[in-house]
Amino acid sequence: MPLVVFVAEVNRQVAGFIEVGLRSHADGCDRRQPVGFVEGWYVEPEHQRRGVGRALIGAAEDWARSQGCTEIASDTWIDNEPSQRAHEALSFEVVDRRVHYRKALR
Repeated sequence: MPLVVFVAEVNRQVAGFIEVGLRSHADGCDRRQPVGFVEGWYVEPEHQRRGVGRALIGAAEDWARSQGCTEIASDTWIDNEPSQRAHEALSFEVVDRRVHYRKALR
């Protein structure tokens, strides 16, 4: 499946990036067609809350549309509240929450 990386620059310095690809499916999305998926998204702290993240998501959405997608998905850790707020500010909807378990075997 295709994958691209977009880089945001401010004053010729890297301010952030987004990595977006296609997946055959994603939780909460129509399973009959591929979906754009944000694999990685980061904005340097001094550039956060200044539109850099929004611009990166916009580029990812445009790319996903160009690939025939009608949805884009993403995920983050359950304890990463700043990331959750950023996603929700950009109209992402929560579709699932999980708890992962492990057990050491002796």
